[in-house]
Amino acid sequence: MKKLMISAFVFLLTATNMPVQAVENTANTNKVEQANALIARLNEINKVEKSGLTFKQKRAMRKEVRHINKELRQINGGVYLSVGAIIIIILLLILLL
Repeated sequence: MKKLMISAFVFLLTATNMPVQAVENTANTNKVEQANALIARLNEINKVEKSGLTFKQKRAMRKEVRHINKELRQINGGVYLSVGAIIIIILLLILLL
């Protein structure tokens, strides 16, 4: 009976995790496609002959590049630690160990 209960519990856990993983994979592919599109746009901007552009056009391109870079950083995500946070973590590790 105990073995049956454990098997049922494991089955329920795996059954509930599968849809979540499918949604995460779809979200990851959407992020990759979006990042590729943004990188392609950056490459197009780099290929433009900038010597013939007016000041306003150059400023607009710079703003677009900054906006694209900000979006790429948001897509990339990651965990950033400040120097103060690293020092606190090191001190806690020293005190605990």
